[in-house]
Amino acid sequence: MAGAMGKYFGTDGFRGEANVDLKVEQAFKVGRFLGWYYGQEHKAKVVIGKDTRRSSYMFEDALSAGLTASGADVYLLHVTPTPSVSYVVRSEDFDCGIMISASHNPYYDNGIKVINGKGYKLEAAIEEKIEAYLDGEAGELPYAVREKVGRTVDYSIGRHRYIGYLISLATRSFGDKKIGLDLANGSATTVAKGVFDTLGAKTFVMSSEPDGTNINADCGSTHIEKLQKFVVENGLDAGFAYDGDADRCMCVDETGKVLSGDAILYLCGCYMHERGELHNDTVVTTVMSNFGLYKALDTKNIQYEKTAVGDKYVSENMSSYGHCLGGEQSGHIIFSKHAVTGDGILTSLKVMEVMLEKKQKLSELVKDLVIYPQLLKNVRVKDKAAAMTDERVLAEVSRVEKELGENGRILVRGSGTEPVVRVMVEAPTDELCESKVAQVVKVLEELESAL
Repeated sequence: MAGAMGKYFGTDGFRGEANVDLKVEQAFKVGRFLGWYYGQEHKAKVVIGKDTRRSSYMFEDALSAGLTASGADVYLLHVTPTPSVSYVVRSEDFDCGIMISASHNPYYDNGIKVINGKGYKLEAAIEEKIEAYLDGEAGELPYAVREKVGRTVDYSIGRHRYIGYLISLATRSFGDKKIGLDLANGSATTVAKGVFDTLGAKTFVMSSEPDGTNINADCGSTHIEKLQKFVVENGLDAGFAYDGDADRCMCVDETGKVLSGDAILYLCGCYMHERGELHNDTVVTTVMSNFGLYKALDTKNIQYEKTAVGDKYVSENMSSYGHCLGGEQSGHIIFSKHAVTGDGILTSLKVMEVMLEKKQKLSELVKDLVIYPQLLKNVRVKDKAAAMTDERVLAEVSRVEKELGENGRILVRGSGTEPVVRVMVEAPTDELCESKVAQVVKVLEELESAL
C-alpha cells in the first residue's frame, strides 16, 4: 500500500483496496486534517471529484463529513475526470481539490489524490503531516461548532466549465469525422461524448454504462483490443480509449492499429515543431519510451529528455525547464500550455487537431515512426543494489550495448516495489531482443546462485 513517498501516500496519492488498505475512517480523518489545515486563516473551500467505483460514494461522504466537521465548505463535482479537479482548483478560488479514484486499477481498489491550489499534486511536507495525524501522532484537531460548521454544495457547474474549456481548445469542427470512444465505464462517461458531439463528430461510444464494478473491466486504455475491433467494424476515422479517471488516452488509427503514448508524443511533437509551438524543440519522455520514438525524433531534429518512470517526474522536468509537451508510453500526456497534469480527453482533442489541420489519416501521420520490438524480463534477486553494481553484470550490459550499437538499447533497473531487477532490450527483431536479454539474465542468475 505505501508508495515510494510516505507510509500511506505514494506517488499517486493514498491508494489501496477499499476498506482493507484504505478505510472509510481514514478518509474521514484526511478530510478532518485538510479542513483544519486550510481553514486556519479563513473558511476553507475544497472541491471533490470522483470516479464511478462503488466505494467512491462512500469515500466522498466520509471526506465531506471530515472536511465540514473541521469547518470547510465542500463543493462536489460528482463523477468527473481527474484533470477536471485540477482545472477547477486552478481556475477558481479553492484551497485544494480531492480526486477519489484508483485510475486504471480494478474496481475494488480506490484512492485519495489531493491536489494543491495550483492544480499540482499535494506537497510531500503536507502529506507527512496528514500521515502523522492518521497515526495519532499529531494530537486532536478542534471541531467546528455553530455557524463555523461547513456545508456541501452541488458544484456540477464546475464540471460544465471544464467541458466548456475543452471545447474552446478545438481549432475547427470535427464535422465529417466518425470517432469511436471507449469510456472505460469510468470518469469519461460524464464528459467525453458531450465534447465530441458538440464539436460535430459522429460519435460511436462503448463501455459507457458504469455500474460501480465494471470500471476498467476488459475495457478502456488498458484493454484496447475491443476498441481496435470496434473502429474497424464501424469504419471509423479514429478511436480513443481512456482509463478509469480519464487522465490517460490511447488511440487507434483507421486501420485498427494502436497508437500508444509514444506515437501520440511523436505526432503532436512533429506538428508543434512545424508550427514553432514546441518550446525548446524538446519532448519530455520517461526511460521506458520506445527506442523507435527517439530515432524518429532524431530525423525531425527534435530533442528529448528522459526522466524516471512516472508522470510526476515528467511534469517536474517540464516545469523546471519550460518544456510544453511530455508524457508516458501508457498514454499519460501533458500539454502544459493547457493543463498541468495528464488529461485523456484533451489529448484526444490534440490528436484530432493534427489530423484535421494536416488533412491526413492517423496512419499517415505516424508512418515514419517505427516502434521497435521490446522485451522485458524480471529476475528475482536478494539485493537489487548489489546485483546492479556487480562488475560482471555491468560488463555484460556494456557488451550488449556495444553489440546493439545504433540499432537498439538495453535498460537495466530495479523495481520500485519488489526484489526484482528488470532487464529490457529494444532491437529491430524479436530474436535479437531474446538473445540480448538472455545474455544479461544469465549473468544475473549465475550471480544469485553463487550467493
